[in-house]
Formats: sequence, structure tokens, C-alpha cells
Amino acid sequence: MPEFDTSHVKNIVLLGHAGSGKTTLAECMLFEAGLISRKGSIAERNTTGDYHELEQERGNSIFSKLLHTKWKGYKINIIDTPGYDDFSGEVISALRVADTGVMLINAVMGVEVGTDIIWEYTEKFKTPMIFAVNKLDDDNADFDKTIREAKSHFGNNVVVVQYPRQTGSGFHEIIDVLRMTMYHFKDNGGKPEKMPIPDEEKAKAEALHKELIEAIASNDESLMEKYFDKGELDEDEMKQGLKHAMIHHDLFPVFSLSAERNMGSGRIMGFIDNVGPSANEMPPQKTKKGEALACDANGPACIFIYKTISEPHVGELSFFKVYSGTIKSGMELENESTGVTEKLTQLFLVEGNKRTPINELVAGDIGATLKLKNTHVNNTLHVKGKNYELPSIEFPAPNMTVAIETLKKGEEEKLSQALHQLREEDPTLLVEVSSELKQTLIHCQGDMHLAVAKWKIEHQHKLEVKFVKPKIAYRETIRKMADANYRHKKQSGGAGQFGEVFLRIEPWYEGIPEPADLNVRGRDVHDLDWGGKLVFYNCIVGGAIDARFLPSVLKGVMEKMQNGPLTGSYARDIRVCVYDGKMHPVDSNDISFKIAGLQAFRQAFQQADPQILEPIYKLEVLCPDDLTGSVMGDLQSRRAIVEGIDSEGHFQKVIAKVPLAEMDGYSSSLRSITQGRAKFKMALHGYEAVPFDLQRKLIDEYSKTAKEEFA
Repeated sequence: MPEFDTSHVKNIVLLGHAGSGKTTLAECMLFEAGLISRKGSIAERNTTGDYHELEQERGNSIFSKLLHTKWKGYKINIIDTPGYDDFSGEVISALRVADTGVMLINAVMGVEVGTDIIWEYTEKFKTPMIFAVNKLDDDNADFDKTIREAKSHFGNNVVVVQYPRQTGSGFHEIIDVLRMTMYHFKDNGGKPEKMPIPDEEKAKAEALHKELIEAIASNDESLMEKYFDKGELDEDEMKQGLKHAMIHHDLFPVFSLSAERNMGSGRIMGFIDNVGPSANEMPPQKTKKGEALACDANGPACIFIYKTISEPHVGELSFFKVYSGTIKSGMELENESTGVTEKLTQLFLVEGNKRTPINELVAGDIGATLKLKNTHVNNTLHVKGKNYELPSIEFPAPNMTVAIETLKKGEEEKLSQALHQLREEDPTLLVEVSSELKQTLIHCQGDMHLAVAKWKIEHQHKLEVKFVKPKIAYRETIRKMADANYRHKKQSGGAGQFGEVFLRIEPWYEGIPEPADLNVRGRDVHDLDWGGKLVFYNCIVGGAIDARFLPSVLKGVMEKMQNGPLTGSYARDIRVCVYDGKMHPVDSNDISFKIAGLQAFRQAFQQADPQILEPIYKLEVLCPDDLTGSVMGDLQSRRAIVEGIDSEGHFQKVIAKVPLAEMDGYSSSLRSITQGRAKFKMALHGYEAVPFDLQRKLIDEYSKTAKEEFA
């Protein structure tokens, strides 16, 4: 029998901007529950959560960690997450399986950019949320200001359950307006003494108590009636109402905390036990087909893989949540995505880097297993015959791209294997082998994300690599009409080669009129893989070129469009009309007309006012108001066009269009300008003409490279 049934398993995720104290709070929870005998610290690099060598080296969380604790008859699974936006994939995957979020807010800094961004994810998942105002022992802490900011950002559904009697170095008392009592802590924290609320605090406490009751009652009709009848709700009724409101993402209770001094963590854990919902109290999980899957330990077995990591000498460790049934060691489950049957040879409870073997896990619980051969993040495993598939985690698009190379020749295959392993562990890191740019590209979330990838490649895969600036995927097009012809003639004994093509090219655009002076016999529209179109017209009269040779002419044109005449970039948005030519009854063949078509297109392109296009990205930067000027100044130095500034709570969102060629190093530049207080995202907007001087420079560089290659 499992030690805890579904109703007594609570899954929480610790969230917050970097430096808000998530890992320290997790350490408090483990210490208070007696799972560890000594509370570790970030400074001493000995916390249970930040066990990874890289995290200890950098002094902050990089990976989400699964921990668990036992508190007064309940098991609490704790997922500690990193605070930097570069590692948002770790946050999103944790939110996918958590039933309650605990958002830590630094009482010194208030609501930070990272808090806002994480909140967007919680809104998407509709995760029940608790706020914990941390670092109240700091002399610059301001609880009231933090609450005002929280209400401004997240709405008036933010309700105070606790507030500090005093902040700063003298912080040692928390007034709880749900229980209407005061907790008095010793200097070293731990279990507090319960005391009456002092007379000078009673008016404030009673006002907040009434505010809390009214907020609870307004979200539950039956409690509203009781409140009207009695003018009060008792503690159990308030807990019942809070749970109901949290499940529906309607109320967000606020607690007070000093994780560093271990003051307030026990009360938060007690609230999670008593009020925070368990998985079977949340709305049933829906499959991709829309079927409701009840969180029932007696139901059909079904698990969802939310994270994988590769550990030296161990192999792949897959983390999962049990959404239905009871999972037992040795059980065989079917992977809905691959159809492969996987055997769960071992099950583990996880405590940072410690693995405790167990025999079974019930619905609602979270655990790990080893060596699933064909199972990855976002896969659903279930008993045979059920065909359950749970919704996938949607990871954010990358914000940054670099090219990667090995320092030693001949290690390309090893690099490919290392990148594949990285991709398995981190779905937010994308790898692309670009045939266009002839580079291996890494698409990631930012500089810190990239630094972690490099560390893993060098330390775990023993490869020396370097990152280089990626080439820019320019495009080429034309701005006016041009005619050209080319005769291909070759005689080398026996059958020769002969083909002559006359063609016209002109810029293509939606709604372009048909050629007025040509006799159109056929028209093919080709949507190009790299964007834009090629529209190919047959305007041959009198059989000057046999119709069977036109596909070869098209093939020659397309080949040159894949290697544009100016810089070797792809060409796009061109109309080609083949209107004349000559054949030879013996020597004409497909290769002759392919070459003639290619060369005629190349000549016409050079005469048609050719233009290089560059990729333009839409950029959104979220930053504090006092840093907007610095952010805009930096963008203007990058040829950006600022389109507007919108307000988002206490932050400003700068919206701009900027050439991709100018975005190299932007992630580190923005972090430097704003001391890490700004975030950005970008997406391809389209292609626009490069400035004349840049076009000349690009053409010269390409010509020089081409000469060197043929030298």
C-alpha cells in the first residue's frame, strides 16, 4: 500500500524572479519537516535543490528540481524552479504538473519583470496561486508597497492572509488575519509561539480580516448567505471558501516570510496541506480528444512525462506525474505517441540528487523512472487499450541564435550526438543544420541558456566548441523588368548540346496584371520553401521550344534562385516569362535547356535592378519605466525603428522592428543596460531592403569569397 493516498498528496511549484528566495524556502520546508538535519544555504553552496555543479558555481538555480516533504499527514511534492527567463522551459514544464503555485516576491524589489512573465504562464494554466512576500527581514523591505504593486499587476483578487508587524532586522512577528493570531519567532526562526494580536494592531488586523471574509464570500454563494446571516465566517468556512476560489483561480492569498531566517515556512506548508488543492480536487485532466480523465487511484494507469535528464553512469531519468491509476514497479505501459511498450523497471522518489526506490505511486503523485528507451518529454504512457494522449507542453519560441563549431576537425559526429542529447533534456533549445547557411545553429532563450549548453557539451561530452556569429539568411529579388537570352552550344564529338532561351523577368506581387504583350500559354505558381513565390509563364509561340523542354528551363531558373547572383542567397518574388528560343533536331536535350534557362535568368537578374532583402524581426522589450530611454537608445544604434511604447502595469513595453543582422549580442547587452531587470522576445516580421551601402558591402564580400574559393 502507498504511504499516502491521492487526497493527501499536494504538488506545489515554487516560482519567482531570480533572487526571490525559492531555493532557500524549499530548504526551510525540508528542514522544518525533519527530512534534512541542517539547513543549507546558497552562499555555502550546500542546498538540497541546487546540487548541480554548474548551479553551485554560478550561485543560482538553472534546472527545476523535484523535492518532497512530509508535513502533518500530507506529502508535499515541491518543484523548485529557476528565476531567469532564459530557463522558462523549466518553469512551464513544472507548472504543467503542479496543482498549486507559490509565487515568491522580494519585499525589497517588489513585483519584478520576471514575476510578471511567470504570471502569464500561471494564467494560461489557471494554476491555484499563493503569494509569499519574502525577505521581510531586509532593512529596505516594504510590505505595503509590495502589496500595492501585486494588486496593480495581478488584480484585487490578491488578498492578505498575513502581514508583518514590523520589517527589517527586527522582523520576528507575523499577524495572521485568517486565524486572527500573531506568530512570534525566535531569532533563529523555526516553530513560532502563538500570541494574541497586540491592541495597537487590532484595528488593522480586523479590517484585513473583514476584507478577506468579503473576498471569500463574494466567490461562493453559500458562504455569502452565511456571511449575511451571521456577519462572520469561521476558520473552517474561510478555508473551504479559499480552496474553492483558488481552484477557480479567483483568489490569491498572501503570506509573509523570511526564508533566510526560517520564519513563516511552516504556516505556508500547513496552508498547503489544509487549503491547497490535491490533484483529485482540481478539474479532471482532458485528453487531446477532449475526454475527461479522473484523478483516481483505482482508474486505468496513465502517466505524463514532463522532464528528462541524463545522468553520468546512470542514463536518462524521466520525471512524470500519475494522472490516473496506481503505477507499480515492473508495470508495462504503452507510449501513445510511438506505440512502443515501456517497462517501468524502477520507480523513485526524488530529493534533489537523491533517488529513493519505491514500489508504487498513486494518481496525483510525481516520481521518476529510469531508461525508457523510446519515451520523451510530452509523451503519455497508459495501459494497453486505452489510447489516452494528454495535451503537450507548449514551450516558448527561441530569442537568440548562434552557430556552433568544434575546435578539432573530425568531431562533428560527436557534436551532433551531444546536441541531440541536449535537445532531449531541454525542449526550449532547438538545433538546426542549415543547408542554406552551411552552419549548425543553436536557437535558445538567451546568453545564460547558451552558457549552460556550452558547459554541458564541454564537461559532460568532453568536446571543445566555439560559438560564432550566425550568417544572415538574406534574400534577393528585383525591382524592375529585364529581358535576356542565352544560347548554350557544346560540341564534343557525337551528339552535342544545344538550347537557346529568351525570357523576361519582373518583380512579382499579389494582383500583378497578366503580361500585355506576350501570348500566355500556361502559368505555374511555385510557393518557395524559403518564402515568397516564383511564377513561371509559358509564352512560347510557333513551337520555338518544345513543351517537353520547359520543365528543364524551370529547373535551371529554380537552381539559380537557390543561389542568387548577388550574394548566393535565395531569390524570391519573381515572375519569369519564357517567350522564345531555338532548338536543334538532334543536339537539343534537357541539360541544354536547363543551362540556357539558368544563364538567361542570371543575366536578366543582374539587369533588373537587383535588391538584397534582410530579415526584420518584431521585438518587444519589457522594462522598468526608468530604463526605457536606455533601452531605446541601444535599439536605435541597431538600426531599429521604434513603433511604440505600451504600459504594462509598472513596466513599459518597447515595440520595435529591427534587422536580425544587428541583434548579435543583444541578450547580454540588454542585461548589462538594465542590470537584468528587462526581458525581451522577438519573432520574424518579414523581409525589407538593406541600405545601399550595406548592399554594396555584402556583394563585395561575396565576390571576394567566391574568388578565393575558385583560386
